[in-house]
Amino acid sequence: MCGIFGLVFEKEREDLGKILLEAGRRLTYRGYDSVGMAAFSNSGTQLRKEAGKIDEVNEKLRFEELTGYKGIVQLRWATFGSPSRKNAQPHYDCSGKLIGAHNGNIVNTKELIRLLSLKGHRFRGENDGEVCVHAVEEAFKLTGDLGKALVKANRLLQGDYAFCLAAAGDEWMYAVKKYSSLYLGIGDGFICCSSDLPSIIPLTRQVVALNDGEYVRFSAREYEIRDISKGQIIKRLPYECRLDLEQARKDPYPHFMLKEINEQPERAAAILNYLEEKENLSDILPLFKKARPAYLIGSGSSYNACLIGSYYLNHLAGLESYPVVAGAFNELFKTVKANRDIFILVSQSGETKDVINVLNRLENDQASSLVAIVNVLGSSLHLRVKRHIPLLTGVEISVPATKTFLNQVLIFLALANKIAVLNGHKAPVPARVWKSLPGLIKTTIDRARSELLPLARTLKNKKYLPFLGHGISYGACQEGALKFKEITYIPCEAMYSSEFKHGPLAVISPEDWVVFMSTKQDARMTISHVNEIACRRGKIALLGPAVESFKLNSDFYFEIPSDNYYLSPILSAVAGQVLAYLVSQELGLDPDQPRNISKTLTVD
Repeated sequence: MCGIFGLVFEKEREDLGKILLEAGRRLTYRGYDSVGMAAFSNSGTQLRKEAGKIDEVNEKLRFEELTGYKGIVQLRWATFGSPSRKNAQPHYDCSGKLIGAHNGNIVNTKELIRLLSLKGHRFRGENDGEVCVHAVEEAFKLTGDLGKALVKANRLLQGDYAFCLAAAGDEWMYAVKKYSSLYLGIGDGFICCSSDLPSIIPLTRQVVALNDGEYVRFSAREYEIRDISKGQIIKRLPYECRLDLEQARKDPYPHFMLKEINEQPERAAAILNYLEEKENLSDILPLFKKARPAYLIGSGSSYNACLIGSYYLNHLAGLESYPVVAGAFNELFKTVKANRDIFILVSQSGETKDVINVLNRLENDQASSLVAIVNVLGSSLHLRVKRHIPLLTGVEISVPATKTFLNQVLIFLALANKIAVLNGHKAPVPARVWKSLPGLIKTTIDRARSELLPLARTLKNKKYLPFLGHGISYGACQEGALKFKEITYIPCEAMYSSEFKHGPLAVISPEDWVVFMSTKQDARMTISHVNEIACRRGKIALLGPAVESFKLNSDFYFEIPSDNYYLSPILSAVAGQVLAYLVSQELGLDPDQPRNISKTLTVD
């Protein structure tokens, strides 16, 4: 959520605005509703910003015309203050000498606006990024040094954020990282900082990872990292980033989501090959030698993967495991013990705030029993958790998770299989099944794109759409409903199918549609729940393996190409992705950037 990019050159550049604009475009996948750009030149500063999409705003404000030797571009997703010009970032301080922008959430914004206003500060909007700038300005009055001012302002600012700030008339830029993603890029004749690697890599592959609780001062030639609580210098060298940005181009597909759906067979093969090598899990599997509870912790699609994963671990490995919504963990599980439990933290971005909150609570006393499943290497979760499994999906640009969700589920399936073997059992999922899975995923995608189109045209006008599943299919239904809500804006509700008769059945009217996902093994229970709706003249769409009763008892039936109990929910979820995409296209919507939501959620 939100994106910052700051850059310092050795000399004035006529193309500063163009470079910042391109960097901003590479941050758009995070989700945003306003955009702004600041340029510093020898003759002064310029600040242009407005609510709207980056290309629309650029057409009006001509960002590419900005020149100078340093600059900041920021894409904001509204938290404090509605999307508007006055709340768009970056922001000036009172004097017009400091300009800064932030990601994250300053939770005491209202209190600080009141406090700083009493000290004479003039606020132009209600945005917490503006509060950051004025807090540093106030501290600078007392210290006369921007580094010391950042340390002092940090004591005022409550919340988690990343922040970029520069003053007119000097060669330096400052950036702070406090539980929100931030990287430094070291180039030839410039240094830059950014919320995300894709905006850095086209310029340089020399990257410095910043840790939480640090700030960095950098010019075009040098950088200096310090601890923000005490101001002590921290030495850290760059590393070469090998991120493949070819994956961040959507051509020839019309949308990143469709591209990423079609990449799933290849990405599934990559993670399965990785997990096949024993050394890649050598520090993780020993945690599971003793039977002890495992908590699978995630948000959004990552939680849905945890839900399916808990079935795998319980059924295949005999491991007591609990899927937990990350935002509820700290309140719900106050008595978990370090010497008894395992905690698997799951996040695509590695910066998901609800998951980081869990990590903040657990890491000191329970670091030895933490495992992270994460896609973005160099993220907070990757850097702070010793044992981690990479998703190996490459860059995922579209806001709705597709290939990252799939690989999270596959990691849980592989873990469960390996833990069973570790405990002396025969592998529940044999090698031939693993080898068939990428091909089954491809078959599902290819067939779904054509066979689900009539259903998409039927569902596009629905005002409410339940997704129901029994047993292991419940997690796939949760993911299917989430995809629908994200990119079609149709209200959807995923439920355990046996729960539907306990109240929600009251909303069903004739011609209302309900989507079921099922395994072959749960056919009897599924048909029972299907008939509760059908006898009330509701319509049934069923995604499941080749079962005659599925075909006979549904109004629309899509056959997934495997009746394996453990693979069925994976293939149903993939078909659900395609169905949601097709409906979004029938409605003329952009699935890559749904309204109101963000790829990387770094606020509570």
